Amino acid sequence: MKISMTVNGKTMSGEAEGRTLLSTFLREELGLTGTHIGCDTSQCGACTVHVDGKQIKSCTMFAAEADGATVATIEGMANADGTLSKVQQAFQDHHGLQCGFCTPGMVMAATSLLEQNPKPTEAEIRHHLEGNICRCTGYHNIVKAVLAASGQEVPAVAAE
Repeated sequence: MKISMTVNGKTMSGEAEGRTLLSTFLREELGLTGTHIGCDTSQCGACTVHVDGKQIKSCTMFAAEADGATVATIEGMANADGTLSKVQQAFQDHHGLQCGFCTPGMVMAATSLLEQNPKPTEAEIRHHLEGNICRCTGYHNIVKAVLAASGQEVPAVAAE
């Protein structure tokens, strides 16, 4: 079946079987490989995108369900001039990434959080990111990055 959607501000379309997951469609049909597939069971959050303004794990949705939707992926997070978004820059500045595999999902989740709650506490950040797994960082620098992106002071975080 033909599936069309607006992805990162551009109308895009492709072919997919009814059982094709949105994560697979984005990567294989549309060539947007920034959306990572870590588990295919909605456990890790590496495939997090925004669909019609809502944060979702794209491995939990069929591509056909996103037909006609507006989708934002990590490829669309940079500023119009190509510079890093506030969240992306904070992840770089505060070393909120190591291997980088979870980073697209973390950036998408953090962006969603800051849209809902512009000044989250450390506890609120940790709670919001519970569905995103990072095996490298221990989360401390990710929390610092989100605090920095929110414009707040970046104190030493708990358990450091």
